[in-house]
Amino acid sequence: MSLARKNISGIKPYVAGKPIEETKRQLGLREVIKLASNENPLGASPLALQAIKKNITGINRYPDSNSFYLKRKLSRCFNLEPANFLLGNGSDELIDIIIKAFVEEDENIITAETTFLEYSIIGQALGRRVVTVPLRYFKYDLGSIKKKIDRQTKLIFIANPNNPTGTYVTKYEVEDFMQALPEGVILVMDEAYDTFIDVDDFPASLKYVNANNAKNVIVLKTLSKAYGLAGLRLGFAIAAAPLVSCMEKVRQPFNVNILAQAAALAALEDKKFLLKTKKLIAQGKSYLYDALTESGIAYVPSVANFILIDVGRDCTEVFREMLKYGVIVRDMKQYGLKNFIRVTIGTRKENERFIKVLKKVL
Repeated sequence: MSLARKNISGIKPYVAGKPIEETKRQLGLREVIKLASNENPLGASPLALQAIKKNITGINRYPDSNSFYLKRKLSRCFNLEPANFLLGNGSDELIDIIIKAFVEEDENIITAETTFLEYSIIGQALGRRVVTVPLRYFKYDLGSIKKKIDRQTKLIFIANPNNPTGTYVTKYEVEDFMQALPEGVILVMDEAYDTFIDVDDFPASLKYVNANNAKNVIVLKTLSKAYGLAGLRLGFAIAAAPLVSCMEKVRQPFNVNILAQAAALAALEDKKFLLKTKKLIAQGKSYLYDALTESGIAYVPSVANFILIDVGRDCTEVFREMLKYGVIVRDMKQYGLKNFIRVTIGTRKENERFIKVLKKVL
């Protein structure tokens, strides 16, 4: 007899990128590079590190549960009010909070078939029905999602740019989609990788949050990627104040720790580090595109800090073979892409090593 709830049995747990230390230990390797989890290859913002050192003696105290100073800082960065922000222990917790706050047990959630896995995993864990729609040319098919909306639909998740494909939906597609969105449906735009965007037709999602044009839109952002704070777990949701108020009711107190709050405040000031990161990613992407094309290896053009690559054979085998050479990438079998790996854009040295090992393995 199983003690677990019925809906838990069918869930496949999220498989995270393999840690460096675990790989060294298991394979007896001295040098390992990790290009699996879309982390910042430059590390964390130097200003954030200074802030952590400055605040480390205060970890015997509980953090400010309302994150007053960080919300104030974010409100100034985005020209909104502190009441428009909800902070979370990474985007994962925010997704959990959103579903708990808004989706009844008899209502459903719609998202893409190949996208960030946590939308479906958390939805299923909470006993909500998750409807998935196939991608079209590796990107969200908003037209098909629109057709799936019914009377039970309460929430739609759109990862923009999408993880793991690196593709995006344009402002024109989103505008058309918004016009047809029923009044009682909430749209969540997950923009975890928007910092790396260098295109002109990316949606200005925050205009739907503006008090003068408020709609049922929640925008998710994170400091894990470009700002290099993945280990501190800090994401934030931006929405109209009434929506934030609902989410605050199910948020756990003290969910964002003291060091995360201090580091975030400093990182948001570090414009120099952000520009350096964006430049590195742009240069690395160009190098990888050229190297892959020269080698006849297909890939999906990306606007994020990672690239989806078609290895033409079982991706798990390629992943395991690359591990032997000390290169950690992400196999895409859990996403249903059996012949693809995803690689995070690293430093020049890391990118060169990745290409050398990939060519050797293939």
